[in-house]
Amino acid sequence: MSSNQIIGIVLLVVGAILLYFGYQASQSMGEQITETFTGRFSDSTTWYFIGGAAAAVGGIAMLAFRR
Repeated sequence: MSSNQIIGIVLLVVGAILLYFGYQASQSMGEQITETFTGRFSDSTTWYFIGGAAAAVGGIAMLAFRR
């Protein structure tokens, strides 16, 4: 297993964890109230989703495009 594959797997796992934390944060009572009044999630929850998606896509790309 090459180092690129290991890094890709790690990025994929970290991305999944960040997406999970983002989902959990978006389901909290405070976040639901904030979304009700503002129509969007808080900045920290949004960054969980952005970071998780970016890490997961990066991990998939590293696994798919091996060198």
